[in-house]
Amino acid sequence: MTLTPTPARRALSHCRMPAPSPLRFTFDNSYVRDLPGAFVRWQPATVPAPRLLFLNEALADELGLDAATLAGPEGAALFAGNTLPEGAEPIAQAYAGHQFGGFSPQLGDGRALLLGEVLDRAGRRRDIAFKGSGRTPFSRGGDGKAAVGPMLREVLIGEAMHALGIPTTRALAVAGTGEAVQREAAFPGAVLTRVAASHLRVGTFQYFAARGDLATLRALAAYAIARHDPALAGTPDAPLALLRAVAQRQATLVAQWMNVGFIHGVMNTDNMTISGETIDYGPCAFMEGYDPATVFSSIDHGGRYAYGNQPHIARWNLARLAEALLPLMASEDDEPAVQRAVAQVTEVIDEFPALYAQALLQGQRAKLGLRTAQDGDATLAEDWLALLQAQGVDFTLAWRRLADAAAGDANPLRALFAEGAALNPWLARWAARCAAEGDPGRAARLRAVNPWVIPRNHRVEEALAAASEHDDLAPLQRLLAALRSPFDESPSSLRFAEPAPPQLTAGYQTFCGT
Repeated sequence: MTLTPTPARRALSHCRMPAPSPLRFTFDNSYVRDLPGAFVRWQPATVPAPRLLFLNEALADELGLDAATLAGPEGAALFAGNTLPEGAEPIAQAYAGHQFGGFSPQLGDGRALLLGEVLDRAGRRRDIAFKGSGRTPFSRGGDGKAAVGPMLREVLIGEAMHALGIPTTRALAVAGTGEAVQREAAFPGAVLTRVAASHLRVGTFQYFAARGDLATLRALAAYAIARHDPALAGTPDAPLALLRAVAQRQATLVAQWMNVGFIHGVMNTDNMTISGETIDYGPCAFMEGYDPATVFSSIDHGGRYAYGNQPHIARWNLARLAEALLPLMASEDDEPAVQRAVAQVTEVIDEFPALYAQALLQGQRAKLGLRTAQDGDATLAEDWLALLQAQGVDFTLAWRRLADAAAGDANPLRALFAEGAALNPWLARWAARCAAEGDPGRAARLRAVNPWVIPRNHRVEEALAAASEHDDLAPLQRLLAALRSPFDESPSSLRFAEPAPPQLTAGYQTFCGT
């Protein structure tokens, strides 16, 4: 099946086509080449007044791009969508998805375009994509635009996650458009340029499975394996092996989220990547006082995507991927083969909790300063979290202050607790566990894995408001500098490490930005 825009859909694109750009990207667009039925060719809308708001110079260098040239007017025109580099083949990708548990058979890039792929300096294939570049055939009545605030949020959270060592999509640039975007009010518009290992999602597979398009589904699975798991190419039961590989990546990823208190906020199947990268920083936030029921998203009324539910939702999403892959594993006319395939994918899904628990405990051991494994370590970590929850202790600072305790001064840690004495029995157990390893460098190792600075919600909002309402990017730049060095404890980063006042945290909500 080939997707083609109708005449009515063609009319959605801006009347003025983007001009050629003098800037060079070395594109090699395998998605367009290998999956002709999985997208619609489209053009970004042109905008009246392009202005570069952010350029990720380090990432540009990783991609083999000339950051100095990108920082000029040509870069602003390119990142706003007014010009396109030679070799770009902009497309809107097709995908479906379960959103808050309900299946939408057609979602797709409603305000995004994949410009193409480049091989970076390390030989890794990376997608270069716009977000907020105007309507597409998948816009479903939306304007396809984006506002400055949500696009700069992608910068802050993505760079914070990268600095924390968590797989993530990243912002290459944000360009202002010079036009207003209407949401609950009028906001200045912007376009994000996002870099990803790929934009393949669980929902991509669901799209073609729901249509019974086995030819494209088969090609998609082969493409995903070639791109993300090349060792599996040509092996028996390759779709099952792909599912197993995705499950392992997602177990590791979600465990990393949990160990820094990150709440994605909208874990729909169209927001779970095959690559294992975090994608879409809309209604996301970092937890402050520890509580597994924490929800910040304004649209998550039932707490489906609460902090503590994230591992369960990851497993649920993987089950949807398994369903989409089943037609590649057995013909529906062969009942024994179908039953065998169902049993195989069910085994993978049922193994996920153990994969996740293993990844979580591995991270917790590091955060507790433990180098070896002992049977009681999971209980030690669980009892620690129970203490934090009982007194609503700040999640990030509690882990950080374990380093002071390891160095011989537990008072900064006790000061975080309303009833410091409640900590003493656990602290004695932890100290005994650490002493059994006899590691004099434990405090330094703890400070290297437990961050001092995370994107505190009030500081993020402060920086975004300054940029959106006052055209002042200085607060964002200061916050970004601190987030890029999350383990460095210094006087200059103190204000970014302090928790928000309780009255702010209690009423804080995040929004999807659409």
